[in-house]
Amino acid sequence: MVMACGNNNAAPAGSTAPKYTSKPFNPSKLLEYNPKNADKRVDEFFHKLHSKSGFNGNILVAKHGKIIYENALGWADHLRRDSLKINSQFQLASVTKTMTSTAIMQLLERGKIKLNQDVKEFFPNFPYDGVTIKLLLTHRSGMMNYVYFIDDIYRKQHLNQRKGLTNTEAMNMIAQYKPRPFSKPDAHFLYNNSNFMVLGSIIEKVTGMSYAEYMKENIFKPAGMSHTAVYSKAAYDKIPVDVVGHDRNSWKYSVAPNFLDGPVGDKGIYSTVGDLFLFDQALRAGMLIKPATQDSAYTPRNPMIRGHFNYGYGWRIFEAPGQKVVYHTGWWHGFRHIYVRDLKNDVTIVLLGNLVNGSLLHLDELFKLEDMPVIRKGAYNGAGDTAED
Repeated sequence: MVMACGNNNAAPAGSTAPKYTSKPFNPSKLLEYNPKNADKRVDEFFHKLHSKSGFNGNILVAKHGKIIYENALGWADHLRRDSLKINSQFQLASVTKTMTSTAIMQLLERGKIKLNQDVKEFFPNFPYDGVTIKLLLTHRSGMMNYVYFIDDIYRKQHLNQRKGLTNTEAMNMIAQYKPRPFSKPDAHFLYNNSNFMVLGSIIEKVTGMSYAEYMKENIFKPAGMSHTAVYSKAAYDKIPVDVVGHDRNSWKYSVAPNFLDGPVGDKGIYSTVGDLFLFDQALRAGMLIKPATQDSAYTPRNPMIRGHFNYGYGWRIFEAPGQKVVYHTGWWHGFRHIYVRDLKNDVTIVLLGNLVNGSLLHLDELFKLEDMPVIRKGAYNGAGDTAED
């Protein structure tokens, strides 16, 4: 059993601030679940989502630190007819960003970095001026998207697309080719994978550890996330998981990892619904970063969109009177997810899918069942953000 540290940052009555806890942190206890006690309304909703809207994936819903519903629906690999299991590991895609930002905030707490530090302090050959850690965290750097830039180079130069490139190699390519940025730093919000790939590179530079090793020792192990790891194509010829991504709303199109599955930080973490619940609970217990640091991460850092939506440090944010939800979506190589944490009502929803379709557009009823605000704003289709959301 891991004991959570006590804190004096508990939210006052009626507050929309996160509800932090000083209760004992026991991963095996937290993951206890008896299917016989499944919330019948939630079970009915997800079976309908599976049969009528085509959702294929794993599900976890928890309230007040207790799992009320958990299930695995569909195929891990349609070609092999392998069924999903509850501990099946999914490529988290951009849900990885929530953990990268947590690691960055750890390094900030430990005095290893500062929010206003320029990337050039870590990488002198970085071709852009004025890009700080804060701008990377908030998607305000103005950088180009390295995914498209490097993909274009690989295709034009007929480079080996099966071997993944490392973060260092990606950073060196940016320094060599100096691709034109989208805008000046801090001009506006532009969701972009480059920001968190660079943050992953900074983690490696500052700690002298690989991103995979740092995350294992400082995030996964402390949170009891025993089914979570970083798998990069730069380190693995074959990613050691059984879940295959399927794209274009069709089982015909399975997606094999390639060279773009090498860089990490923006993506690259593989995990389960249970481990994402443990990550949520470890954060609530103040085990990974302090409550005050989390409050800073959950603070809107951009102009409000449609009156409710924003982005903090690695977290999408929904705010309304009496409501605060932090969440992140993920969309990459046949995987599509949403990870939702209602900070006021203490609800956690984890949906990890491996068939890209429109099923996650139909969650309004689920949010209403849990007395949560309805999160929309293109949260599931990546519109206006990039297809790698």
